[in-house]
Amino acid sequence: MTHTKTNGLFLTFEGIDGSGKSTQCRLLSDALQRAGYDTVLTREPGGSPGAEEIRRMVLEGDPDKWSAETEILLFTAARRDHLERTIVPALAAGKVVICDRFADSTRMYQGLSRGDLRTTVDQLHALMIGREPDLTVLIDMDPTKGLARAKARKGTEERFEDFGVSLQEQMRAGFLGLAQEFPDRFRVIDGDRTIEHVAADIQATVRQALS
Repeated sequence: MTHTKTNGLFLTFEGIDGSGKSTQCRLLSDALQRAGYDTVLTREPGGSPGAEEIRRMVLEGDPDKWSAETEILLFTAARRDHLERTIVPALAAGKVVICDRFADSTRMYQGLSRGDLRTTVDQLHALMIGREPDLTVLIDMDPTKGLARAKARKGTEERFEDFGVSLQEQMRAGFLGLAQEFPDRFRVIDGDRTIEHVAADIQATVRQALS
């Protein structure tokens, strides 16, 4: 069955490092495509050529290479480019945009991790971004397990994992707080199960939103 939509849907995935967001984004995109939806799978920071350049700067290297304030500016610049070049055109074409992280990650990682900068994040967001997702899937899981998963990947983008489990614990609590702050768009999914069980819950949640 092919679905036709004149208005796109903007879906974001959030959660601590190692919670399985990237895997579930791909599985959801594949499932929606099989159901006849046109999807765009993207990520933050990144999702456009300019934003991917900024991604390399902020996710690699020494954990203390940037101040939190500088990071907020860099992430907002990347998000603005991503929005202009990828997200808005896809939504205008009626596509389902599935994004691995968005502004909620900046609210957490830069807004809370090294001082109380949430107000700064929100002010910049209002000024330069000005939109929230239609639906945000929060994959919730134990921070120790998530960090172990993330470190097992042995990639180069480990700046935030290198802050340790205490940061992940703080981020988990913060994301659950955001879900209470924005209940209309957040859906919390238990990520501490098999990939298949998590995927089934997410796909049911998104099908409900699409209907």
